[in-house]
Amino acid sequence: MTTSAPAKAVAHLTPELWAHAGRLLVRKALAEFSHERLLAPVPLPGPGDRDRDGDGDGDGDFSRYAVRSDDGSVEYRFAARVLAVDHWQIDPASITRHRAGRELPLDALDFFAELRGALGLTEQILPVYLEEISSTLAGTAFKLAKQPVTAAELTKAGFQAIETGMTEGHPCFVANNGRLGFGSDEYRSYAPEAANPVRLIWLAASRARSTFTCGADLDYDLLIRSELGEETLGRFSAVLRELGLDLADYHLIPVHPWQWWNKLSVTFAAEIAQRRLICLGHGDDAYLPQQSIRTFFNTSDPSKHYVKTALSVLNMGFMRGLSAAYMEATPAINDWLAGLIARDEVLSRTGLSIIRERAAVGYHHAQYESATAKDSPYRKMLAALWRESPVPALEPGEQPATMASLLHTDRDGGSFAAALIDRSGLEPTDWLRRYLDAYLTPLLHCFYAYELVFMPHGENVILVLDEQGVPRRAVFKDIAEEIAVMDPDAVLPPAVQRIRADVPEDLKTLSIFTDVFDCFFRFLNGILDSEGILGEDAFWRTVADCVHDYQESRPELAERFERYDLFAEEFGLSCLNRLQLRDNQQMVDLEDPAGAVQLVGTLRNPIARFARH
Repeated sequence: MTTSAPAKAVAHLTPELWAHAGRLLVRKALAEFSHERLLAPVPLPGPGDRDRDGDGDGDGDFSRYAVRSDDGSVEYRFAARVLAVDHWQIDPASITRHRAGRELPLDALDFFAELRGALGLTEQILPVYLEEISSTLAGTAFKLAKQPVTAAELTKAGFQAIETGMTEGHPCFVANNGRLGFGSDEYRSYAPEAANPVRLIWLAASRARSTFTCGADLDYDLLIRSELGEETLGRFSAVLRELGLDLADYHLIPVHPWQWWNKLSVTFAAEIAQRRLICLGHGDDAYLPQQSIRTFFNTSDPSKHYVKTALSVLNMGFMRGLSAAYMEATPAINDWLAGLIARDEVLSRTGLSIIRERAAVGYHHAQYESATAKDSPYRKMLAALWRESPVPALEPGEQPATMASLLHTDRDGGSFAAALIDRSGLEPTDWLRRYLDAYLTPLLHCFYAYELVFMPHGENVILVLDEQGVPRRAVFKDIAEEIAVMDPDAVLPPAVQRIRADVPEDLKTLSIFTDVFDCFFRFLNGILDSEGILGEDAFWRTVADCVHDYQESRPELAERFERYDLFAEEFGLSCLNRLQLRDNQQMVDLEDPAGAVQLVGTLRNPIARFARH
């Protein structure tokens, strides 16, 4: 698994690229930690940098700010604009670091060490967080070393070229590409931005120790034969026959190659030795890793399922394993949601669909399960699921793109969103409204009609664009782990009960305010405003119009619109980085997500002033 040229594995780690990556990360840290009120920038006296957007209207004015280290000896100075939703738009070129009247080089690792007190980084968390930051920086340097592709070029690229062309990761989290566990050679093999094809390793797992569940119109044999094909299945069967074993006594499980070499071949050695697990070798199909790292898209046959695998690397606040027990209910949850969408007139009209997680398989290690609590990483080392591909459902001329692409900017600062708007020929507000109708309207309806909420960040949504780059509809994914029903009286099938969540009334609207307004629209608004494509008043007025038009179309839900008021003057500031800074091993209990919410004051609601009274 190691490269024959070890120096080549770190060729992207040059002084110039490291300095560039560090400046970008310090900019993000200053912006997001100020947004979460971990830092309190102080205005500096004197004139700011006037009209940096160059349009002559003054709305682009930047002001100068400073942040001091814990001991007051180091000062960071920078130019910024503060937009709606307390969004700090900082010019990375303006950031300087000073001590005792002398300018110091900018160093991202020093930044976190100097501000560890303000950030609440304990002695236990700090070194691991610094390792995550180092890995994130190395990833950024790798992306900066690649041949640049303009945003306009990327809009005309294929589905997977867009997926692997993303450079930022989660817009809120500062340490968002930690991937602790990957070596530098493994990074180049398995990181989505490396865009290297991967062949999965397949294991045969004793049916006495494994479980398989699937959707109502599917079974194990049908799935495995359609995914592997007769030739590969015959080869795997022959491996077992040579050992005197029968394929019928085993479930087949696809495994991430990293997981096999680094975990299963050692940690599950007893299961292998006693032939409860048999390594069958690589499958024939080539896959590309997606933005979520442990999910793979089949490039040999794009109509086949995505495969999501367990991956015991630490990334953005979680060990990215998959629980065998947790996966069992996945197909039933997906079938239930697909049925709800199909029956609902509003959701059908918006074109909303999901790509269902059709089947799940998991292995139960008796000793580890008896020795650990249910959320232990040792219970999440060997499981997989199959998710539908969006490709078979595409109409002629439709182009899928991860919604994360709307926040992508190229090396020269050009945005994917602006390039789509330009390509469409529409007025920016018209393009934005088409996007909101496809994405926001179904979220509003699910919330108000069913108290059903998603985790609708950029990586969890696929936009289907028409030939002109206009959003036509949205496809939601990562369903079973991310959705929740907050209505305590909702009637749910027994197999779906897991998604019921006990959320306090005053926190329910955060599913829109935080997950949509703060964690996605805040950044999209900043990008379009900074490029002079769409001013923030026009942006948020268009969002308000979308909300109003939906609410006016559903008068029977008026009481709920009043109870859960999206035009309230303020909403709670829910802080994501604070969760990771507090516990970067498991920042949220998935069975009680509301219990982990870190609220720090409030934010002004950017659509409140556009309410129709």
